[in-house]
This record gives sequence, structure tokens and C-alpha cells, in this order.
Amino acid sequence: MIEKNVRTATDGGGRRNSCLVCASMAAKTVEEALVEMRKAKEVGADLVEVRLDLLKNFNPSHHLQLLIKNRPLPTLITYRAIWEGGEYDGDESKRVDALRLAVELGSDFVDVELKVAHEFYKCIEGKKPENVKIIVSSHNFESTPSIEELGNLAATIQSTGADIVKIATTALDITDSARVLHVLVHSQVPMIGIAMGEKGFMTRILAAKFGGFLTFASMEGGSESAAAAGGQPSINELLDLYNFRLIGPNTKVHGVIGNPISHSKSPHLYNPAFKFVGFDGIYLPFLVDNVSHFLHTFSSLDFVGYSYTIPHKEDGLRCCDEVDPIAKEIGAISCMIKRPHDGKLMGYNVDYLGAIAAIEEGLAELNGRSKSDSPLSGRLFVVMGAGGAGKALAYGAKAKGARVVVANRTFAKAKELAEKVRGEAIVLSELDKFHSEEGMVLANTTSVGMKPNIDHTPLPKEVLKHYCLVFDAIYTPKLTRLLREAQEAGAAIVYGTEMFINQAFVQFQNFTNLPAPKQFIRDVLAKNT
Repeated sequence: MIEKNVRTATDGGGRRNSCLVCASMAAKTVEEALVEMRKAKEVGADLVEVRLDLLKNFNPSHHLQLLIKNRPLPTLITYRAIWEGGEYDGDESKRVDALRLAVELGSDFVDVELKVAHEFYKCIEGKKPENVKIIVSSHNFESTPSIEELGNLAATIQSTGADIVKIATTALDITDSARVLHVLVHSQVPMIGIAMGEKGFMTRILAAKFGGFLTFASMEGGSESAAAAGGQPSINELLDLYNFRLIGPNTKVHGVIGNPISHSKSPHLYNPAFKFVGFDGIYLPFLVDNVSHFLHTFSSLDFVGYSYTIPHKEDGLRCCDEVDPIAKEIGAISCMIKRPHDGKLMGYNVDYLGAIAAIEEGLAELNGRSKSDSPLSGRLFVVMGAGGAGKALAYGAKAKGARVVVANRTFAKAKELAEKVRGEAIVLSELDKFHSEEGMVLANTTSVGMKPNIDHTPLPKEVLKHYCLVFDAIYTPKLTRLLREAQEAGAAIVYGTEMFINQAFVQFQNFTNLPAPKQFIRDVLAKNT
């Protein structure tokens, strides 16, 4: 049954991998399960996992017959015991009997835990139909073992007679994913390799690149379902956002490095744009704790380009082999490219380009256009935050002739940046009373007001009347509380999306060596903010 339902790379469907998409269901009744199976088929799943341990009043002889006979898709039957992370807490012999019955009734796949695999194979001896495949699984909810331990575990599972090896670990650090992918790509038998949790998210997508037998995806899920469901994307995200069918062995891996990262809209922008121009690349969110450790671990030429966001822009610069002069002056990067001929890491900062251009545009609309000087020339430009984005805005404003004031939580960091741009330094708490003149420009580069804390704002509304224009680098949400209240106070506003989109054009070209499809990227971003 599975062969009839799955298109491969050779059937003209444009598919570049044979990794199956398995819909994870949480149905509580058989009726619900059958409805969800049909939905899974409609949204593009190749097979569906039915969790018997989640079904209420489960009757093996009656319900298994119904499920298997009426399945619209190939089915993986799982009856997970509580000792392996499931919900079944009854008689073990009855659980094994139900799994044996699933085999005899012809379920396409049956999942059996390594702990009981030998016993299970004895009880089905001679009764397994040829088309039924046994997945022998091991789940580690504590950590991800070493490569050697994972390799030994895979060999142990294979020795049971398993048709398919399944190893699921827990990623405590994003680099744990590398060990799972290493074992996956070197496996000589069909294998499912997953690192659970948000830090293991890449294993679910890159299974398609590194030869995984299948990957799991949930039926439901919005843009943040991956984080909500322990790293598991929805089927729609997998197929439509990450273009899962188009990932192949030669697909180049890009991503955004940050912490937190689930809010990032970058994957929603670059993946559709890659597909639009026919570029063989994937763009993922990377939840990174230690930049140096991440880059050292993923040093192969499969991983080729990164965007940098809070709080890693300065750490990223320290890891570069070469840095462009602007990034060096700012002391932070927003983009890193791995040079293909020698693997050297090249750092760039393009943050300031979009923001300064958009602020100038906003001021020109307020005051009329000048043919010579920048509208920022001579203006008092207040930057909130002295991190990577704050530095970029301060240098960008100084280059345009503005007088810069740096406000930061710690004075020492504000002073350090202010001295570099020949400006003034104050602490953020002083900004409530700071209004040395009217018509100032304010640029917020702190994370105050970013999703999910959308009710927060870095400055009280009554202070905003002293500014003629307010820019907020945050783009989730697009209209932050700061911008909304600035508008109400009579100031012009500039959205963080402008900073994001203009630097995205440059990064796209850096990643692909192709011109950015600018209107397409603008249209995609408009849909996602």
C-alpha cells in the first residue's frame, strides 16, 4: 500500500527525497481517528500514526479491524507504554497482543519498543504478512548520547530483526542534532532519527536531506507550532513553509541564529523566495546557546549561510575569519556566509541600510525633500539599546550627519558606543525626562514590546510628544505598543519590517548569488506580519 501512495524523486513530481511525512494524531476515539486520517491525506501526508494508547475505551479486536480496514492512508500503529513516554499503564501482555493483532490484520507499520522487541518477534513468528514492516524504537527523554553510543544503539535495534530503526533523543543543545543526523546519514538500513524539543527541530526537516525514512508532523499548528509541540512542525509548515519535498542531498542549509527564535519571520520569507527563484536551499530557525560551538559542530559545506539576531550579533563577529569594514566598525554582524572554496566565515552588517533609508524617507515626507543633505543631518537621533542593532543604527545615523544619543540599561555600554560615534550617553531610565529639544528622532533596538510581551513599551506615552519620528526595530508585532502610542502622540512612525526587508534583499543575494525578487519578498512579508 505504501508504494502506491508515495511519489518519489523519479516519478516526475519534482520530489527530491524519499522521506515520508507521517501525520501524528492525538485522536481520542476511533471515529475521530478515521476523520483525522482523511484530513491527513487531504493536506499531503504519506502515512498516519495511530496512537492506540490515546484512544478511550480501546477494544483491540473491534477497533483495530475498523481502523486498518477503513484507512485512507498507510498506517503506523503505536501502542506506547507509560515506561516509554506513552499513556498505556495496563497489562503488558494485553498491549503486546494488540500489537500482534495489528500485524496480523495487515497494518502497514507497527512500532515496537526495543525493550520488548525480542519477545514480540517470538509471538509473531510466521504470522507477519510480507507487506507489514516492524519499526523497533528507542526513546531517550533525558538527553542525546554520544555518536558512538547512538551507533551502538542503532546496531542493537537492527540486530532484533527490525525492518526500520527508530531512535528519538532529547536535544539539550542544538549541537545534539548533529549526532542524530550523523548516525542517520551513515545508517545502512531504513532509519528514523529525531532529536526532540525546539533545539532538535532541524532533525525533523533535514531528515529529507540526510536520508531519514520518515519524519513526523502534527495535524494542526500555526507559525509557532514547532515550539509548542516540542519541535514538531505541522504538516502544512513542513510541506508549504519548508518545501520538504524539494529538499535533497545537495540542498544548502541556511538559517537564523538567535535566542529566542520561535518569533522569527525569516523562514517565512527566505524559503518561499528560494523556491520562487528555483534555488536549492532551505532556511531554518536555529535556537543557539553558544555561537562558536554551533559553527564548529556544523562546519561542513552543507551549512552555508546565517542571519544573526538577538543576542548573537557580536558573538557572530568574533567567530568570523573575515569581516567587512562596516561590520568591524559597528562591532556586530547580521549576516554570515561560508565561502565555498575554503570554508572561511565572512561577516557582514546590513542592518542599518533598511532602517536608515526608511527613517530618511519618513522625515522627507514630514519636512519636504532636500536634494543635497540627508533629512537626518543635524537631527538629534536617540538610539535605545547598545547591542548589535543599536550600534548599526548609531553608526548609520552618524554617517548621515545626525547628532547621536545612546540610551542603554548599563551606562558603560552606552558610553562605549557613544564615544565611537562622538555622541552622548545616558541610561535608559533617564530617557523619561530627556527632551533637550523638540523634533528628535527615536530608534528602539531593545526587545521590549516584542511578541509575546506585546503590552510592554520602553517609554511612557507622554514622553513621545518630543519626537517627530519613532522607529521600532521589532517586527513581531508590526505595530508595537511604542509605535501605536507614538502615532497617537503625533509622531511619524517607521515599522521594523522596513529594516528587516531591506537587509533581506542584501542577504538573499549573499546566500544565493542571485538578484533578490524584491516585489515577491515584499508580498510574502506583508502576508506574514
